[in-house]
Amino acid sequence: MAEAGIDYAAVFQALPGMVALLTPELVYADVNEEFLRMSGRTREQLVGRYLFDVFPDNPGDPSANGARNLRASLQRVLTTGERDTMALQRYDVESVERPGEWEERYWSPVNVPVLGPDGRVVVLVHRVEEITELIKARGGRGSRTGVLEAELYTRARELQELNERLREAHAREREVALALQDAMLPAPGPVGHHRAAVRYQPAMGTLNVCGDWYDLVDLPGDRIGVTVGDVVGHGLHAACVMGQLRSALSAASRVVDGPAQALEVLGLYARSVEGAENTTAVETCIDWDTHTITYSSAGHPPPALLRSDGTVEFLDQATDPPLGARPDHVARPQATTAFAEGDTLVLYTDGLIERRREDIDTGLARLADALTHHRGTDPEPLADALLLDLLPAMGATDDTALVIVRL
Repeated sequence: MAEAGIDYAAVFQALPGMVALLTPELVYADVNEEFLRMSGRTREQLVGRYLFDVFPDNPGDPSANGARNLRASLQRVLTTGERDTMALQRYDVESVERPGEWEERYWSPVNVPVLGPDGRVVVLVHRVEEITELIKARGGRGSRTGVLEAELYTRARELQELNERLREAHAREREVALALQDAMLPAPGPVGHHRAAVRYQPAMGTLNVCGDWYDLVDLPGDRIGVTVGDVVGHGLHAACVMGQLRSALSAASRVVDGPAQALEVLGLYARSVEGAENTTAVETCIDWDTHTITYSSAGHPPPALLRSDGTVEFLDQATDPPLGARPDHVARPQATTAFAEGDTLVLYTDGLIERRREDIDTGLARLADALTHHRGTDPEPLADALLLDLLPAMGATDDTALVIVRL
């Protein structure tokens, strides 16, 4: 079809509903065949003429306001650049055959802007649905039932269009939030001379972009800091909060003495960031000189240490409440565990393990089984395998951040 070309002028003329194209001056630029048929006008009587010269309000009826309402709608579209769906309008139309005689019509218009490269409205699409026959079928002008049914029809159509616009807005928000997360999360790469893999898996659905993050920081000596965190909430605001907290913790990790102090600094900073309360985070410091991992957790699921023999140890001996959960500042706990060459450290957010109506211990056991099953696998393929094994086949309802470091 694309190779043969599409005759859009012919498509416009064949549209089943009444459609007219108006200039910003509200002059008819074109109309389709259905518009001509339903309005009882010829092309010559419409194209090139001002809309309200062709269809003015009935001068003999002081209550007639269809033209006035339509003019207000078109001006809103020209001013805002956004579509406007009008309520059902009674619009008296002068008879072509019998000048001075007016026919009662019921129209439901939608006015849509077409924008030029500079963002200004260059054409107005004026679509009209003819409801007159429905009104007449229910008893004509005096029939309240007919008018109410037509109003309900119009309101249903308005709600449908509103839902479509909301879906478009949510999709745009998700796009921006994902782009923001992608810009603020560090790109995968080597940390010193050590092998690491990172993954960020967005949730399914337009409203579920979250505030998960990860970070890997080179520290003095043969050490690195590895962090994951999770901001409560969804959408663009959560992504913005995530960016602020990730940057703050990354900076603190470079100047303080250990993960616990870094999380203390982050907790104090979080008090000044709206939406940061109850954020969870865990920070680990891997030291290859001493073969130890020092860690501290602010309400976050425990990192998993996969030993080379296939056993899994969860680092849960230094867990404290999430950021902002305590009214007063209290020093956070810190713990240290030893590792051997060939072990693997796995940090993650709750999207990897938590499921509705399921105890978290079940998710942790599922993670441990998967790690044992894939022991000996390098970080990159191991990351892919864990996402494949642990995330729901139909898509997760929460984001997942995952960091794997071969020790």
